[in-house]
Amino acid sequence: MRTAQSVFDLDKWRASVGDATWRKVVFVLNRGGRYQDFAKAYPGELVANKYGKLIGLYQEKTAGTINSMTGKTFTGYATYIPAGLSCTGEPIVDAGYDLHLITYKEIAMAKARGVSNYWLTALLSEGFLLMNKTDADRLSLRNGEMVKISSASNPEGVWPLGSGRPMGMIGKLKVVQGIRPGVVAFPLGYGHWASGARDLTIDGHLVQGDARRARPLHANAAMRIDPVLKNVTLTDLAGGSAVFYDTKVKVVRA
Repeated sequence: MRTAQSVFDLDKWRASVGDATWRKVVFVLNRGGRYQDFAKAYPGELVANKYGKLIGLYQEKTAGTINSMTGKTFTGYATYIPAGLSCTGEPIVDAGYDLHLITYKEIAMAKARGVSNYWLTALLSEGFLLMNKTDADRLSLRNGEMVKISSASNPEGVWPLGSGRPMGMIGKLKVVQGIRPGVVAFPLGYGHWASGARDLTIDGHLVQGDARRARPLHANAAMRIDPVLKNVTLTDLAGGSAVFYDTKVKVVRA
């Protein structure tokens, strides 16, 4: 077991760097580094510490690559591409759905299989939908009450599990100030229907499920489906990854 002296020994530090500088050394370490005065960062309109190397603002390889969805080439230079586009570049407007849905990870439930670790679920047994107080007041919603999430591509707000037992995207609301107004967020890892969350019969033997693993909230099924492809979520055409940051949803009292 480490003692305070093993972490910070005043006499040892003074002997190492000298009486004249040991306080400065401690200050730099606590601060995380040595920084230039802000007033010296911009002598005029340009930065003082120039990069001094080539930056490729035009990529010939990218400019010569065909976008398979449109037949046109990608842009080979820096440009702004707005979010909320279909795979063909058409803007998606979902009237009546006024909140941006994003995801995040709780430190105690960062992976899908974490729900089987009861040391973790004892710390935080369910996930909440985070909402700014401004939006909660506007929608007349209160902290801790059950709410339902829906989107234009999932207006009923359910998980279509195909088992005859659809699961609603319903969970507790957590009203906070630490999220931007107009945005709601839910943590990944909660709200299972498999992973031992429900009863399962294998070779005639009943394996009883654990309801703790089914505690909400999981709302990936609300993520916007591409209106052109109709069977996948919105996609970053350059990188090919799913877009988890531009779904507009509606949140109502369950």
